[in-house]
Amino acid sequence: MTEIKLVNVFTHRGAGGNPCPIVMDASALPSDDMQRIARHFGHESGFVLPAVSGDADYIFRFWVPRHEMEMCGHATIGALWALATTGDLRTGQVRIDTRSGPVTGFIDTARSDDPYVEITQPVGKVVDLSREEEEVVLAALHISRADLLDLPIQNAATSRVKTLIPMKSVDLLNNLVSNMPTTEQCCESIGSTGLYPYAIDHQGSRRFEARQFPKSSGYPEDAATGIAAAALAFGLLKNRLVKADSERITVLQGRAMNSLSEIGIRLGFADDRPVGCLLGGCVKLHRSQAW
Repeated sequence: MTEIKLVNVFTHRGAGGNPCPIVMDASALPSDDMQRIARHFGHESGFVLPAVSGDADYIFRFWVPRHEMEMCGHATIGALWALATTGDLRTGQVRIDTRSGPVTGFIDTARSDDPYVEITQPVGKVVDLSREEEEVVLAALHISRADLLDLPIQNAATSRVKTLIPMKSVDLLNNLVSNMPTTEQCCESIGSTGLYPYAIDHQGSRRFEARQFPKSSGYPEDAATGIAAAALAFGLLKNRLVKADSERITVLQGRAMNSLSEIGIRLGFADDRPVGCLLGGCVKLHRSQAW
């Protein structure tokens, strides 16, 4: 019997967030069963396995209904939160092996029943799309250059490439309509795993809003996408929409899905050079069940 905790990650004021099944001990599960669980629940799913070397405390794997992913930010945060609340963590700093590379989790256990979790992500790479690639993105979302800020459309990544699309307003952002086959074709042609349009909510407060239309996850939109928000933070830095400091950046997502979510990012610097970021958010338990 396999224990699954269904959690909502990146909740906003106790609601919203991205639903995520977490398998607390997946050591006996073959890959086919992991994918079957993701298909059953219809969401990104996280699987906790014991480490095989002294360089990590755990191995995490991640599946969506159609395939395995190298990294999933909200599943990582959800799994660490679940491990912390069940008393399975011996320390507030945890080393995790993922197929995208090593990740470190930091768990604030001041409230043992509801810890706040942050995870590391490497420094982001941000590349402007060509004019031809931009036209492909605009066509996929049925918008024009007039709907965008005077900023480039960019591919950005800390672990998986997301396409940053600078919308002129939050209203325009939330009126976008996507089509799964069109999104997949667009992402395939520009080397992306998802379209991530964003808008400025309040620049002084470093608050932004975004939506994620994934390439091939098996559903049209995500309520909260930590890896995309981390990539966005480095795009905001490159585009000078945030100052080069470690103050919190807030990304709201999921409003159009009636599941408003909140993602926090803190950029890290060494000698004024960005070296990575911390990605964090709140988690709520929906229910536990056996599989």
